[in-house]
This record gives sequence, structure tokens and C-alpha cells, in this order.
Amino acid sequence: MSPLALFAQGQTGNLGGFDRRLLHYGIQVGYTQSKFDLRFNDDAQMRRSLQGVTSYYSPGFHIAVIGDMRLGKWFNLRLLPGVTLVTREISYAWEPAYLASHHLAERSRNVESVYGDIPLELKFRAVRYGNFRPYLTGGASYGFDFASLRKNRNQTNQSIIRLQASDLRYSMGAGFDVFLRYVKFAIEMKMTFGLLDLKVEDPDVYISSFDYLNTRTFMLSFTFEG
Repeated sequence: MSPLALFAQGQTGNLGGFDRRLLHYGIQVGYTQSKFDLRFNDDAQMRRSLQGVTSYYSPGFHIAVIGDMRLGKWFNLRLLPGVTLVTREISYAWEPAYLASHHLAERSRNVESVYGDIPLELKFRAVRYGNFRPYLTGGASYGFDFASLRKNRNQTNQSIIRLQASDLRYSMGAGFDVFLRYVKFAIEMKMTFGLLDLKVEDPDVYISSFDYLNTRTFMLSFTFEG
């Protein structure tokens, strides 16, 4: 099929006039993998206890509603308020001498968060081919962690990792739209990078072992727009 025929099919295929609407709405669900981007505090005192600290990706879930406004032939402005449930693992590599005298030292900690997110993104749409259209997206978001323990104090019998509740992030991603008979379906992959240091200062070794931490998330999402 020639490019001209494909272009014509894009105008007359499923939901031929969908992209000419000023506003439309939808829902997004996604699978996430999140971790901390952190820097180890490698001063001489900390080195006596730890060899290093690492964070690993852990799974999570995301759901959001979509408000989409057409800005022109190629661009859309999208508001995607939603909720993201994330878990991030921190692994501690203790010095053998420290472990010998601290048998209860934990080798890893999971930090769970429930974020209320307000992302604002710009979507660049490529040429539609039949019932398919690839796109790029990028933007910024604000998140508030409803499960934050920032106001809690560590006790001698309970050690917790406290994080700041508010976070600012930027994101970039790519996907493709599939124009079905009644709805537009999309598959999207996106990376989100935190801009703020979420650490709450605390002398506890599980927290003082790193100088700062922010969050990094990969998301595979599915959207339905009508």
C-alpha cells in the first residue's frame, strides 16, 4: 500500500475525526518499577560500618484519569491526575566486623509510598498510518506521598526510613496509539526522574549512610480514551 493510500486510510479508518477534537478524556493503568537514586556517605566513620548502599527496582501499580487538549496538528497538552503505589528496596553491604557485633543488622529495607500525582505532559503525535500513530511525550509532575513517615521519630526498638512527602519530577516517554472501533487504545513506556532530595535527616545508620536520595520510576502503561 502506498504512503498516500495509508494517509487516506488514516482519515477514514476507525475514529477518523478523533484527533481533531479540542478535548477528550480517558483512563490510564500501568505497571511500574521504582528505585532510589542515592549517594553513599563514604566518610571514615561510616566506612567502619558499611561497604556501600544500593537501591534496586521493585514493582508497583499506577492508575490515572486523562484530560487531553488539542494544541494543533501535532501537539496535545495532557493532565493525568492519579495514584501510584510504589516500593523501593535499599540494600546495605555491612562490614563483617560490624555484622559480628550487630547480629540484627538488616541487609535490606523496603520503603513503600502511595503518591497522589499531578502530571502535566506535552504529547507530540507523528503521522497516522492506518489505525496506528506513534508519539513522544514529556513533562513535569508533582507528587505527594500519603504514606510518608516524615513526622515520625525513630525509637530504640523501631528504625524507619523517613522521606519528605512532596516530590517534583520530570518525565520522557514514547508510545503508539491504536484506533479501535469505539475507543483509542495506547501502549506507552516512560521514565520519571525525581528532582528533590527526599531524605529526612536522622542519625540512624540506615538513613545517615547516604547523603541524598531521589526516586526513579519506569512505567509501562495502557490507556483508553473516548
